[in-house]
Amino acid sequence: MANLSPLDLSTAERDLSLSSQLGPSGLLLRRCIQCGTCTASCPSSAAMDLTPRQMWRLVSLGLADEVLHSKTMWLCTMCYQCQVRCPRGIPLTELIARLKHLALVRGMAQSRRSAAFYRTFAQVMRRYGRVRELEFMVRYYLAADPASAISYSGLGLAMLRRGKIKLEPPSLGGPGRLDALFAKVAELEAKP
Repeated sequence: MANLSPLDLSTAERDLSLSSQLGPSGLLLRRCIQCGTCTASCPSSAAMDLTPRQMWRLVSLGLADEVLHSKTMWLCTMCYQCQVRCPRGIPLTELIARLKHLALVRGMAQSRRSAAFYRTFAQVMRRYGRVRELEFMVRYYLAADPASAISYSGLGLAMLRRGKIKLEPPSLGGPGRLDALFAKVAELEAKP
């Protein structure tokens, strides 16, 4: 985890509507007392460039570029530990999902690879009801950065030889195993 460098708030570009852009739950960030429970609860915080506490402070200050260019939200495992332990009852996991959506809508470079990862993961899960590693990796690298797939081919072959990846016959078609679940989620997300 890198330390946040000091920001000059007198010259930093601020978007004071950032919290409200995250929906009604974003306004609940006003309750945040910066206690650090979210960071202490997060199993991924050591790998993040901003701690969750720092990220929420930047959101409340309206520093959208710093937040949306961060990899913090993309490393969230959606385990809900921060949300369950937040003494102020802020729906932090929901807000992270909204930040990801906002980064995608704004076309932030950091989020493109992550978006390809999540989209590919969801496609494979929807199709099979579980992750099929080989198909997932191939689809992800083709979607995110086909040129980088070549650099991982040696690793893939070594994993295949050692039995870490299994060649599985493709599905014979038909609806995905989780189509009903995905349809219900789409229906719920479409409601205002």
